[in-house]
Amino acid sequence: MNLLSLYHNVDLENRKTVLDLIEVNERAKIMDLGCSDGEFALRIAQKAKTLNIFGVEFLKEAAQRARSRGIRVCQADLNEILPLAAESFDVVHANQVLEHLSETDRFIKEVHRILKPGGYAVISTPNLAGLHNILSLVFGKQPFTAHVSNEVIVGNSLDPKCGMLHASRGEVHLRIFTPESLRELFSYHGFDVEQLIGVGYYPFPGPLASVLSRLDRIHSVYLTMKVRKAAKMI
Repeated sequence: MNLLSLYHNVDLENRKTVLDLIEVNERAKIMDLGCSDGEFALRIAQKAKTLNIFGVEFLKEAAQRARSRGIRVCQADLNEILPLAAESFDVVHANQVLEHLSETDRFIKEVHRILKPGGYAVISTPNLAGLHNILSLVFGKQPFTAHVSNEVIVGNSLDPKCGMLHASRGEVHLRIFTPESLRELFSYHGFDVEQLIGVGYYPFPGPLASVLSRLDRIHSVYLTMKVRKAAKMI
């Protein structure tokens, strides 16, 4: 199995992990930040058994495709204050978004602001401490998930994407997290961290990777976290 196939399989496993963290709530209002074409947002809504699905997407064409699927989408920059009412959503989802943002703190504050008290967010992002990144450093190569150019992917000849141009500035990784830094940053911004799960374990495939990531989440490929905003005191 080549690295691109491994990447695809880990991405599928990560999406399954996200869905496992979604609670069934027919009345839930769900916001997918960075919803792309809306395909996965609909799967999240189906898992929750709700029809109340919303999205924010920066790219105009992707936002239009999501709207064609029936998702209520606003086009906005996730680095900025969002044009969304405070305490208006029960669930916020952001998969492979956080690493692309320069205004990380503002984004997390906005997630907290738009969540209802007692609401939760599911966040997934690449793991800087992944075994594949550590081995890259041992051999003097750039970690897979840490980009050094806004134009081209360079620095790691083992990366199947090495030498490829970024399709857009939005694909560049700006902030990459370890498990400890991810947990501490969300805690700092007022969230209770309920679960932090490791997904995937390069270079190992399939079921073996699933076992290894459960035993050693610190060195997994992805970090998928469920955090909750405190309920209001009565």
